[in-house]
Amino acid sequence: MFNPLSFVGFHTWLSLIAIVAGFPVAAGLLRGHVSPRWTGIFLSTAFATSATGFGFPFNGVLPSHIIGAISLVLVVVAGFALYARMLVGRWRGIYAVTAMLSFYLLLFVLVAQLFQKVPALRALAPTGSEPPFAIAEAILLAAFLGLTWLAARRFTTYRPAA
Repeated sequence: MFNPLSFVGFHTWLSLIAIVAGFPVAAGLLRGHVSPRWTGIFLSTAFATSATGFGFPFNGVLPSHIIGAISLVLVVVAGFALYARMLVGRWRGIYAVTAMLSFYLLLFVLVAQLFQKVPALRALAPTGSEPPFAIAEAILLAAFLGLTWLAARRFTTYRPAA
């Protein structure tokens, strides 16, 4: 799973890098600034993670494809707001919201994967429809709704971090 030379490993490492980079990006948004280096890493690996997710064999559209498509749209809009629109006017808020929601979706998938792969969590929710899984995802959603709202309110001026 973590062998970077396999497709699954490459996809997993991209996801983990995007998640790690997402923390300083989110923290920056909550403080009202952008860290260019972390943001570039986050947006590029979040995009690559979602794009590579479509490279796995499948029959029909799966929930993972829907989440991946939504994530791709969010990352593209965030990148457009930042790099093409330079966070001018309402694009600041659009960037803050789309970047935070992109980060949320990465963490949503991480929680789902943890419940599938970690034996102790799998025992709590073997099918993914049990209350422990729903509670974990609901807590994550509630936290990110609040954080996204705060980021959109606090990210009112563009100040690159040093």
